[in-house]
Amino acid sequence: MSTEGGTKAIVAALIANTGIAVSKFIAAGITGSASMLAEGVHSVADAANQVLLLIGGKRSRRAANAAHPFGFGRERYIYAFIVSIVLFSVGGAYALYEGYHKLLDPHEVSSPMVAIVVLVIAIVLEAFSLRTAVKESNAVRGKQTWVQFIRRAKSPELPVVLLEDIGALVGLIAALFGVGLTMITHDPIFDALGTLVIGVLLVCIAIVLATEIRSMLIGESASAEDIAAIEAAIRAEDGDLIHMKTLHIGPDEILLAAKIAVTDSESGAQIAAEIDATEERIRAAVPTVTQIYLEPDIKLVAAK
Repeated sequence: MSTEGGTKAIVAALIANTGIAVSKFIAAGITGSASMLAEGVHSVADAANQVLLLIGGKRSRRAANAAHPFGFGRERYIYAFIVSIVLFSVGGAYALYEGYHKLLDPHEVSSPMVAIVVLVIAIVLEAFSLRTAVKESNAVRGKQTWVQFIRRAKSPELPVVLLEDIGALVGLIAALFGVGLTMITHDPIFDALGTLVIGVLLVCIAIVLATEIRSMLIGESASAEDIAAIEAAIRAEDGDLIHMKTLHIGPDEILLAAKIAVTDSESGAQIAAEIDATEERIRAAVPTVTQIYLEPDIKLVAAK
């Protein structure tokens, strides 16, 4: 569900950003607006990022091999981390440079109405992309707040697209104000200030994304809800859990290692049957647990 929803959101964002980028560059060429140029570069960076996310999703589905026995699920995290770097460098840093340059050497914005029309159209298209991302996120978000969803999501695509779309909308509004104020006051400094706002916004979003995805790359445990469900599945049918550890080896793949207690009166066949039954209960409770390693240990029974 999360993979399919993430792909829909990525494709919607890619279509929107490609069209928006073309229109912004045309408007920037006509008007000479710095904020329009920064927004054009921003849209190109976003479109490139969506391509990277699609590539990461495809590569993550490769079958496991001897060199990578747990598969390639973490490729999605790697490509999402690259996205944060692209957003920081190509989008944010360039906008900051362009805004600073325009502050030092301001230029009049010609045909500002062209820029305003393009920005309004871009806002509508970005709103459509954001609507798709919100709809797909709601399908998997549950009762989490949006902040919790972005921080706890194990699939990187939806949080990335959400933050990119939000950043794009806010950036477009900043550019609209910059061009609008420049048109009203005939002072190009507002266009430069709008560009700087876009740069700061993109840098902040990139840092948030990089921080969250870095945690996934290092290795995060299963969610609290999944851990509780796994523990309940192990303890069902009089099972006894000593301790366990979980690790996401991909957004939809969890590795589980646990030590369970058995009595010294049980035979090897009985212990094996108990382990098999426990694995079945775990997979039924949390289907994303794809790798299970259960170690039996003797339960010490206090003497009466």
